[in-house]
Amino acid sequence: MKKIIYLAWMALCSFHAYGQTDTTFYKGADISWTTQLEAEGHRFYNQKGEERECTALMKELGLNAIRLRVWVDPEDGWSSKEDMLTLAKRAQANDMELMVDFHYSDVWADPAHQTIPRAWQNLSFEDLKVAVATHTRDVLLLLKNSGIKPRWVQVGNETSDGFLWEVGRASTNMPQYAALTTAGYDAVKDIFPETTVIVHLDNGFNNELYNYIFDGLKANGGKWDMIGMSLYPYWSIMYKHVKNADEAITRCMDNIRRMSRKYNCPVMIVETGMESAKPEEGKAQLTRIIRQARMETEGKCRGVFYWEPECKPTPYVLGAFTADGHPTAIMEAFTEN
Repeated sequence: MKKIIYLAWMALCSFHAYGQTDTTFYKGADISWTTQLEAEGHRFYNQKGEERECTALMKELGLNAIRLRVWVDPEDGWSSKEDMLTLAKRAQANDMELMVDFHYSDVWADPAHQTIPRAWQNLSFEDLKVAVATHTRDVLLLLKNSGIKPRWVQVGNETSDGFLWEVGRASTNMPQYAALTTAGYDAVKDIFPETTVIVHLDNGFNNELYNYIFDGLKANGGKWDMIGMSLYPYWSIMYKHVKNADEAITRCMDNIRRMSRKYNCPVMIVETGMESAKPEEGKAQLTRIIRQARMETEGKCRGVFYWEPECKPTPYVLGAFTADGHPTAIMEAFTEN
């Protein structure tokens, strides 16, 4: 009996071994739009009005990590593996850690859209697992051959109801969602054994959602090292999930503590954003998120990433820059915390 208890304890301790020894708190941003904005003639400037390359500017603004999405076969080439590599090289040149966000789609993947790539649409479930693994390895080998090692890799983007619909829809095919996730996880470890693999959901305040998905993954052999959360007070209020930003942030911090305890793994807020038209209010919200994530989650939240701060305020309203490429007060939350 003692041996059984000991082995069970060892299994619990090793289930999410990756990423546990890194105690750095990361402040990051997804700046995947950068190359497209540059191609359109957009430029970026620091608070002094001096022109900067976007990745270098993020470093200047107090960030230490960059997140980049990758699509399978985008029509216009943006967010392709080659486009991602361009920005990954810049992150490395600026001594910033890298997170790779696999969408497993040719376009946006999120809770409303998880469209199977065109080239994969007639594949069986078994062949889809192979396609996920092959694509994951191909992209990561591109990085490895360039001397770049990502610290984190997301297997799917906001997979709150799975990905690769309908085959991997969690609400109807949880075992298949888990198997597809594991195919991605194992492929990451094939190339970068020490890289932390993230499963990412939206609505970080929703403990019921996180229990449902991660219980389902665990019951079906799904693998992950870290839980990724999105936290957007603006959208949460708009869709009447919460009454105000205070409720969204408070519930998210509580969910971080609950999930890290339950699954013995670290958590990261991999997406957040505030209304750029209200920079002082946005700065206050982001300051609170960073401070509480860092100080009030029992050391389990490993960082906060802003989603596309560099973008123009029209049409996307949750960036953190002005239309002419200058950082708003929102970005001061990173510098001051």
